[in-house]
Amino acid sequence: MSDERPDELILTTGAAANGGSCVARHDGRVVFVRYALPGETVRARVVRSAAAREKYWNAEVLEVLEPSPDRVEPWCPIAGVDGAGCCDLAFAEPAAARRLKGAVVANQLARLGNYHWRAEEDATAEAVGETGHTGWRTRVRLDVSADGRAGFHRYHSAELVHRLDCAQLPAGMLADVAQRSWPSDAAVHVAIDAEGGRHVVVAGRGRRTEVVEGDYDTVQRVAGRTWRVPVTAFWQAHRDAPELYSALVSEWAQLEPGMTAWDLYGGAGVFAAALAGAVGETGQVLSVDTSRGASRAARTALADLDTVSVVTDSVRRALERTSTRADVAVLDPPRTGAGRDVIDQLAAAEVPRIVHIGCEAASFARDIGLYRERGYQVEQLRVFDSFPLTHHVECVAALTRG
Repeated sequence: MSDERPDELILTTGAAANGGSCVARHDGRVVFVRYALPGETVRARVVRSAAAREKYWNAEVLEVLEPSPDRVEPWCPIAGVDGAGCCDLAFAEPAAARRLKGAVVANQLARLGNYHWRAEEDATAEAVGETGHTGWRTRVRLDVSADGRAGFHRYHSAELVHRLDCAQLPAGMLADVAQRSWPSDAAVHVAIDAEGGRHVVVAGRGRRTEVVEGDYDTVQRVAGRTWRVPVTAFWQAHRDAPELYSALVSEWAQLEPGMTAWDLYGGAGVFAAALAGAVGETGQVLSVDTSRGASRAARTALADLDTVSVVTDSVRRALERTSTRADVAVLDPPRTGAGRDVIDQLAAAEVPRIVHIGCEAASFARDIGLYRERGYQVEQLRVFDSFPLTHHVECVAALTRG
């Protein structure tokens, strides 16, 4: 195997890998090829490699010589090679993209979680709601270049693309944003509320947050309850996701009146509201998140629910301090997953039922493996195409421990 790295290669791609690439091989070396689908022959530019003696290279497609039948004209006009890093599966037929994502999750679960969900050829991610594969996003963060123009980052680059008509965004969401001049040390946050109103906030390190349009807090509604969430705080990106996840968590938690539930990495408290409805006036819900803004939104939205306690702290510290025993724990950790320490705490607390949500396939699979090592069994598992036109997914599992 030669260590000399060519500028271009002709490659035939194999299966999709986690992270948005397909696996190919050249002279015994693995090459991860972006902007390709399985089974294609492509001319690709080798763009990045590890040290000379590492086993893999990275490449991106310059020309498709033999396309997959699942390849379509890109849905997003600004994504792709030398474009923005937004829609890295914009060229895949949507149903095929969901199959590809399901296969990736199945592979990661088998490799990293020692759990066989489905055969890769039978696995698929489910569509979310009725919005479709374009125009689904409710909030976006743009960075600003030195000349004051807002833009999307290129893939793994500090360079910005100043064309803003990404297919994820509903029509008009970024109207006139490209034409304005913005502070070069800031980020531009844009959110759409439950009524379709737009809110624009400029924020940055060491500078005062400025509301440019609308309000700092956006009004969002889930299951008949209203939240006021800061434009800069976390809220599900897909407009149909909060209702879907809330209903699923409520169903899979299997709570009864008088029980205790933990809502860990609880954000603005959407799941805490659903859990509180199930445990009733005699139950308890503990919601934990590190974000002060999210916790403030949760306390305001859930102020009428005396059974809900909102704690601003790390999950690990909060679990160390709590003296209550949970009947159910719901976790929606960041992309890195919950990890060994938190899962050890849940096992030590003998939580009998867990609903675990993950937005990164490898981290989710590793967490599932950690649960299984501690005696938990996967009762149900679903994968959602919560980020259409991208390789990202949302995974939800219900786990039990006898």
